[in-house]
Amino acid sequence: MVDAPHRKTLPRLDESLLTHLPPFSRLEKRQIRVILDQASSRRYDEGVAIFEEAHPAERFYMLLDGYVRVIRITPNGEQITALHIPAGQLLGMARAIGRDTYPATAMTASESLVLSWPMHLWDSFIRDYDGFATETYKTVGQRLGEVHNRVIEMATQQVEQRVANALLRLINQTGRKVETGIEIDFPITRQDLSELTATTLHTVSRVLSGWEKRGVVESKRKRITVRDPHALMVLSQG
Repeated sequence: MVDAPHRKTLPRLDESLLTHLPPFSRLEKRQIRVILDQASSRRYDEGVAIFEEAHPAERFYMLLDGYVRVIRITPNGEQITALHIPAGQLLGMARAIGRDTYPATAMTASESLVLSWPMHLWDSFIRDYDGFATETYKTVGQRLGEVHNRVIEMATQQVEQRVANALLRLINQTGRKVETGIEIDFPITRQDLSELTATTLHTVSRVLSGWEKRGVVESKRKRITVRDPHALMVLSQG
């Protein structure tokens, strides 16, 4: 279920929150102040839908902190995690692809801080703010490219390769160095990984267990750490 109605729940935000983010990085502080004054800000707990697939696209969003899973529902009702989005990116950009409903569900993978604006402001942002349109459509292209690559992987690669590639993408996007290697910096279960790689929970568990015995990964309590990135790279190449 979508969280409580949008409302300002945080103190007045500083312009510095947006100055380093690509859609707003070319703007002057006064322009960013105008943008922030039109935004609602909200913290979401882990596992909350920011918006849901097929619902009217009434707002668009900027993820300031945290991680989001993009989830699609198949015609037979099966849930598939299409991709993960790290902080610093726009969400819910239905207007950018000519839709008036959301094409997928955005589910928080960790506690997250999100800004949002009414969708009717989208066209004025595109028109008035230098760089907003360029960066927005670049982001759309990157996400479509990632989904396209995953379709190719599912058609051409064995399960071990798909799982290895999924883990490599996640540590590249969200990895943080820990004592034992590089940890994916949000909770992720084996079920999540099975959805990302279009395979079964049993198969993912078997693959990870085998890699744990070889010292490639470590998996416990919704946390996955890659202990040997080079070995994982080799596995991804078959």
